Amino acid sequence: MNKFFYIAVVMLGAMAAGCGAGKDPGYAYMPDMFYSVAYETYAPAGERLKESGAHYDGKPVPGTISRNDDVAFYFNLKNDSAGYAQSAYLKNPLDTAGAKIDLKEAERLYLIHCGICHGADLDGNGPLFNGGEGPYTAAPKNFKDPEMVAMAPGTMYFSITYGKGQMGSYASQLTPKQRWEIVSYIKSKTAASAPANASTESTESK
Repeated sequence: MNKFFYIAVVMLGAMAAGCGAGKDPGYAYMPDMFYSVAYETYAPAGERLKESGAHYDGKPVPGTISRNDDVAFYFNLKNDSAGYAQSAYLKNPLDTAGAKIDLKEAERLYLIHCGICHGADLDGNGPLFNGGEGPYTAAPKNFKDPEMVAMAPGTMYFSITYGKGQMGSYASQLTPKQRWEIVSYIKSKTAASAPANASTESTESK
């Protein structure tokens, strides 16, 4: 009986203390967490991190792969002259044994993203050039030209990823797999024009 009496007294005392606390919030057990500095999602960390010696620029760590990307399409070449030269040695992951390429889907992607400049027939005469009468005065690359037929698939992928010449990057519009599908489509359409000893040295894509 005494035990329940003491429990009741403690509870009533706590309730009374709470009601009469007024503006005094009492003591915080872990003030660092209770009064933590709030940051909006993706907002700059501010001067506080710099003062502590931490380096943070809000970008993913180099080499980070999106969780939606397949590791088979991992691509880590930098957008510089060295990366461009090394791209000639990249192999198309879709050319591996057992890989299935939907050329119909690849053609659709090409017509949407590339055909407007390079043409539906891959001849560099898309609507934006239109034989020199379109809004673009510089002719896009003709994929049927020997230099483009001989271009390494990796160099073509590099150019789609980072852009080349007047062509901008398509990395935000096309996934890594879609970029390789477009490369496969272009190569499949120009394979008949490729010489038997086609060079794999890279050339400009546009």
